[in-house]
Amino acid sequence: MVCRTDRNFPPGERVSRSVIRSGSACRVSCLLVIGMILLLAGCTSPDAVVQTEPDPGGYQGGTSVPDPYELPEARLTDTSGNSFNLATSPSKPVVLLFFGYSHCPDVCVTVLADVAQALNRMRPADRDQVQMIFITTDPARDTPAVIGKYLKRFDPSFLGLTGDLSTIKKVATRVGVDISGRHKLPSGGYEVGHSAQVIGFNRDREGVVIWTPETPIGDLKHDFTLLVERSR
Repeated sequence: MVCRTDRNFPPGERVSRSVIRSGSACRVSCLLVIGMILLLAGCTSPDAVVQTEPDPGGYQGGTSVPDPYELPEARLTDTSGNSFNLATSPSKPVVLLFFGYSHCPDVCVTVLADVAQALNRMRPADRDQVQMIFITTDPARDTPAVIGKYLKRFDPSFLGLTGDLSTIKKVATRVGVDISGRHKLPSGGYEVGHSAQVIGFNRDREGVVIWTPETPIGDLKHDFTLLVERSR
């Protein structure tokens, strides 16, 4: 499954949920894998994820990870061109991790805009405990400057990372994210298939919860706050 790249936003336009809702053409397919939900970006309107039972971890919109992921030890490059160790460089107790790319205007835009709105609804003291990290799945086009400009349209505090594709794929595999690679388009360009879940890491750098696209913003706010409280 892949994200279409035939829709663009005007340069410098601030992206919000209202912008995304009009004409979004990307679908999310949900697969239940060993008690966890793995989402792959697709090509029609997103399907809602329905939880039939309360999450054992108390998350309203997220799904607890039975066997938590470990934030991998990997060196990438941030939007300032500096080296960034994924395991040790984050300075906030809570890390939200998402893989995507700047030419993916559908699922990636939806997820980033929703996370930004949820964080902005939190109490400032709680919001300050969270670091959102975006890792590109398309390093060939997503230079540090491109990622920096892209993320500022959602939230200037979002941290973007790029690096060697083989390193990025290894990191993704370690945290349950699939990157299926490039798929050529009739126009001559290409799109990149990738999973679209956000992974929440606690103070111990354990990935304990995932959120799928289209999780209600109010649920994201609740869950982010709960993760902060548990990471004090």
